Amino acid sequence: MSDAPIPDPGTTGQSRLPSLGRRGGGWVGLQVVVFAVVALTGWLGPDWPPAATPWLWAVAGVTLVTGVGLLLAGGAGLGRQVTPFPRPVPDGALRQDGIYGHARHPIYGGVLLSMLAWALATSPLALAPWALGAVFFDTKRRREEAWLLATYPEYAAYRQRVRRAFVPFVW
Repeated sequence: MSDAPIPDPGTTGQSRLPSLGRRGGGWVGLQVVVFAVVALTGWLGPDWPPAATPWLWAVAGVTLVTGVGLLLAGGAGLGRQVTPFPRPVPDGALRQDGIYGHARHPIYGGVLLSMLAWALATSPLALAPWALGAVFFDTKRRREEAWLLATYPEYAAYRQRVRRAFVPFVW
């Protein structure tokens, strides 16, 4: 990943991406659809070739443990501020320490890694909706970051300092 500065969409929190509700509930609804499509393609899609299955299960296991770790660390880092909605909670505080000192959206990263683990353990067909899910979560992240910029003036500097959006040291 490049070390070039991340473009700042502005400090007003304006975004060309729709809010999909006062707190972004439409984004959560779309997220449920992404989960369902990845799950269904894993269940209903063709199996991986038998020779690849043991290796894929091993990689899926490591990926799942990493994903669940990110989910738990992200949730613990937010504490009572954790919410499925992309708009920050009122009277919240910007978290910049712990896992948030290494990735700006570790919960999204954990979800993406967990869905990838499912695809690796079930069916190659599930990789297609997983890839679309990665695009979806990146788009949801950009909508959320516009709100974070509007809510926390220090978010722009934090975003420059913490380069990875989802997975520490990787993505």
